Amino acid sequence: MRSNSILSFPVAFLFSLFLAFPALADPPHDYEFVTYDQGLRLAEKENKPIFLYFGRYGCAWCDWTNKETFSDPELRKLLTDHFVLVYVDAESGKRITLPNGERITEADLGARFKAFATPLFVFLDSSGKQIFKAPGFKTVQDFKDFDRYVVEGHYKTKGLMEFLGSKS
Repeated sequence: MRSNSILSFPVAFLFSLFLAFPALADPPHDYEFVTYDQGLRLAEKENKPIFLYFGRYGCAWCDWTNKETFSDPELRKLLTDHFVLVYVDAESGKRITLPNGERITEADLGARFKAFATPLFVFLDSSGKQIFKAPGFKTVQDFKDFDRYVVEGHYKTKGLMEFLGSKS
């Protein structure tokens, strides 16, 4: 019986450390993300689509996506060349002012886009109209496919799943 209590202490200690240090989910390093309101203005000015990333503090999937996927230098160049990059903390109380003058919090924006789980990636056209959403962990290849779908205008004639099924 005593050996069980000796083993359970290290396990309990390690588990408590795991809970005390949640994964961070700030935007990926080396990317120039802007706020949603800034992104809308910039996308219209530059006539570029928007790559909208909903993350949140403590989101292990966000952290994993940042480390495993967004660390790829080729992906970083692709996304920064083709999109206005916007990061939103899905639980933030930070207030933003939309181009129409409306003031909302980032959490309100998350509710509008139904960002109930993170990470969530939303692709918008240059006017801010949603093209599609992609929830969960994504690979470099996923984002390359999404890039082609949006940048080459395939979304105007076919759905994402049809495009992905027909890609060569």
